Parts: sequence; structure tokens; C-alpha cells
Amino acid sequence: MADHHDDDLAASKTAGFKVGEKKTVEEYQKLDANDESLNRWKASLGLGTGTSISDPNDPRKCIIKSLALEADGRPDITIDLSAPGSVDTLKNKPFTIKEGSKFRIKATFIVQHEVLSGLKYIQVVKRKGVRVSKDEEMLGSYPPSTTDKPLYEKKFNPEEAPSGMLVRGHYNALSRFVDDDDTTHLKFEWSFDITKNW
Repeated sequence: MADHHDDDLAASKTAGFKVGEKKTVEEYQKLDANDESLNRWKASLGLGTGTSISDPNDPRKCIIKSLALEADGRPDITIDLSAPGSVDTLKNKPFTIKEGSKFRIKATFIVQHEVLSGLKYIQVVKRKGVRVSKDEEMLGSYPPSTTDKPLYEKKFNPEEAPSGMLVRGHYNALSRFVDDDDTTHLKFEWSFDITKNW
């Protein structure tokens, strides 16, 4: 992808926010072991439950498995992003979205090796080369996937497709999954058509 795409997909920054010091899962588990409220917080993150399913041969910290488009009264349209070459063909296989329809995106992913802090999804939509929207969705922080919780699923905020003759047509989108460390876990181009009917 060209360099100007990186500017489009830059995550917003919160003034004064600093990413905390990196710790291993074991360090988090031992951290202030006698602090009851901290132990409840660690339990809410899933630290200390199940057996880690991290693959020592795969260095990735976050593996995006699939994206799905959920629309009212329609079967989900799911893209298996773990299949070899699946991301490379998305731009040439547009989704169809009916104007005025309500929908949301759902992501499934695996976290491995360490705690994933501040995962975000950033999306820029262009029509005929002109940017028409930029959205950023905070997905949260997650401990490594375990046998108890092997796959995380996150549903994004609901959206409504625009309506009218002027908005119908073909759109190109750029998407990026990034964390607080500004590590990109997946970046890809895709496309969709807004039409009068499904």
C-alpha cells in the first residue's frame, strides 16, 4: 500500500496518555497478589484461567480470524481472514449493502504470547478517490487466548447505511487493526457497493 494510506489509518491519540510498562502474563499474575480489587480486575481479564494456546512458532500477538457483516433480516456475510491469500482478494469482491439498512461488523481473533493492550479497528472509506469517512472502534484489551476462551468475538457499534440516489455506488475501504503500542496486526483493502436492494 502507498504511504498516504498510513496517514489515513493513523490512530487517534489521547493527550497525556502513556502506554504502561510491558509485563508478561506471569508478572501480571504475581503483581500485588494480596490486593483483592486488583485480583478481581485480573480475573475479569481472564488472567490465570485455562491453559494458554499460544503457538511458539507463530510470533504474532493478535491473529484476526474473521470479519462478518451482520445485517437485520439477512444471513451474516463472513470473511475467513486466516485462509491464505484471503486478504489479497477482498478489494475485488465487493460486499453489497442495501441503502438505509442497519448493520454491524463483528471480528473474531486470537491473542497469544502476552496481554494485548488497546486493540483498535480503524477504517477509512473513499469514493472515487475522495475520503468520505473515517471510523475508529476501540475493541479493548485482552489476555492471551486459552483453552477456556480460545477465540474472542467483538461486535462493533451498529451503523446505518446512507440512503438516496447520490450515495448508491462503489466504495473502497482501508482497514487496520492496531494496538496501543502502534503495532499493526492486520491491514487490508476491501470494497463495497451501496445499492437500492440486497
